[in-house]
Amino acid sequence: MSMYMSIRASSLAVTMLAGSVAFAPAVKAADAVESDQVSTTLSNVKVLAYQLKADADQMEAYTRSSLGWETHASAISKISEDVNSMGRLLTKLQDSRGSAARWQQTAIDRIDPVAKELASNTTAAIEHINKRPGNLNTPAYQNYLEAIADSANNLAAMITNFVEYGRTKERLERLANKLELPAGSM
Repeated sequence: MSMYMSIRASSLAVTMLAGSVAFAPAVKAADAVESDQVSTTLSNVKVLAYQLKADADQMEAYTRSSLGWETHASAISKISEDVNSMGRLLTKLQDSRGSAARWQQTAIDRIDPVAKELASNTTAAIEHINKRPGNLNTPAYQNYLEAIADSANNLAAMITNFVEYGRTKERLERLANKLELPAGSM
């Protein structure tokens, strides 16, 4: 290879490298930086989702017992408090959505409909207890409790998967930095 070809090849390599460095911030800007606030809120939602899951599973088990309406009312009240707390956290997530990374935005978008379904079924169960406190063995009421338990279980599993994804992604990024891997090599 002639000296001219070698210099030209080196110049081309430097130009390509400079172009990729100049292009990297644009790519980085397109993929919003992961929000620590969103990750923390997702972790808090996860804790609450597991509490909801436990409460909903316990209440669903009430369908196989002859407990009084007062026990049901107390249990659904606890679930309602948890759902309301989750609603506040989800509002916080929605408010932070614009500054969240794509995977966090996806998590918010997927959590929202399941949480709304959970809230709707909780409201229906409360209304049933309020209207017919002595009639808790109906299929409709039992379906509400099953739906609450299913939604709570689905929500807990989904949020756990997203939180775990975030933690794994963070570990991979730390390892890539430690190994000094080029950006985008993951």
